[in-house]
Amino acid sequence: MGRLIIVSNRVPSPRERTQPAGGLAVGLRDAVRGGSSMWFGWSGNQAEGDGDPEPSIDTVEGVTYATIDLTESQHEGFYQNFSNGILWPLFHYRVGLMNYSRRDWQTYLEVNALFARTLVPLLKPDDVIWVHDYHLFPLGQALRDLGVTTRIGFFLHIPVPPWSLVRSLPGAELLLEDLQAYDLIGVQTDEDADNLNQSFRVNGLTERARAFPIGIDPHEFRAQAETGADSGEAERLHASLRGAALVLGVDRLDYSKGLPERFRGYEALIARYPEHRGKVTFLQVAPVSRGDVEEYRVLRRQLDELTGRINGAYAEFDWTPIRYITRPIARDILAGFYRMADVALITPLRDGMNLVAKEYIAAQDAESPGVLVLSHFAGAAPELDEAVLVNPYDADEIADALHQALTMGLDERKARWSKLDAEVRRTTAGSWARDFLLALDEAPRAPPTPAA
Repeated sequence: MGRLIIVSNRVPSPRERTQPAGGLAVGLRDAVRGGSSMWFGWSGNQAEGDGDPEPSIDTVEGVTYATIDLTESQHEGFYQNFSNGILWPLFHYRVGLMNYSRRDWQTYLEVNALFARTLVPLLKPDDVIWVHDYHLFPLGQALRDLGVTTRIGFFLHIPVPPWSLVRSLPGAELLLEDLQAYDLIGVQTDEDADNLNQSFRVNGLTERARAFPIGIDPHEFRAQAETGADSGEAERLHASLRGAALVLGVDRLDYSKGLPERFRGYEALIARYPEHRGKVTFLQVAPVSRGDVEEYRVLRRQLDELTGRINGAYAEFDWTPIRYITRPIARDILAGFYRMADVALITPLRDGMNLVAKEYIAAQDAESPGVLVLSHFAGAAPELDEAVLVNPYDADEIADALHQALTMGLDERKARWSKLDAEVRRTTAGSWARDFLLALDEAPRAPPTPAA
């Protein structure tokens, strides 16, 4: 196989290229290790100018990074309005949050065409191209339109709703046709593959979707957790708990994560199980994302109000039920917090995979592991079925699950964790990348398709 060409909306920033932090960057790090590879995408910068931008090229630890800037209007229409204002809510089953305009749809297509035009001169005939995520649905077809005949695969990191929801997007049929340009389409779960293939069938198109659950590097993360648990920050956290159990949530601040539902579930725990009052603390780390979008500002206000109300109703002079942080915490410090936590509370309303769940399992001390409470609607749930699974819409069910987790005996905790740990070690970031690329190499070639 020739070079591996990774294409994603964002390329890791220079400081992340040796120590990636984001889920996509962490997942793909193993894919670009050890071979000839290039990672192409948006730089994260905005610049004015006419004509196509010239790619900026940099090589770090054997990986070539090629990035382009976007104009302010391209960033707004392509990234903010269409990718994150339309596709993100739609694919997370939140159709009511879509705000469609044809202008944004056109900008989305134009930026994908721009990506194709600036990538093609950098390609070699035997390259293999791997495109990632919803920002770049049409890129495969845009590359085929420019004469690219090499293998092109696509991986979608977010959930896939059924056709009954997908069809609410104007132009959905055109995006499905564009996806036919890929030789193989990977998604996170069997349900996602079934839903996408259903959309293809309904529209008379070839079924191309297969499930390839993404993983982490469990050995590296466990080592990080062991080191992080000895950090000054972890020691401060431990001392501040004064013997109370720690329930930990870690999520980007997003309406898909079920954060208000989680807070209400924790409130139901201390309301219905008063024996836990003063003996458990819930720490939610939720760094702000897309803070300029109204839906996210509303969510933040809602969580601020919930935190204040719950703490006001139940706090004692020496105990605060909820600690809520909206700034980022370094990955190595978080890993130490995972290892300390008696319970991880992860309750997305919809999630592509949720690597935090797998990181929590990897971080645990085998002699006294914590308990994972996980939403049925996380992509990780089918793999991690030894977790305590909950419906995040039911506050009482979350409360019961937390009570079960906090009172679970050591033998049961070890038995559950042992099976979960084996699963996390079985499907890793490295095996995910290898399995997809092997399947791409063996997949039937996509037939030539006309431009939409």
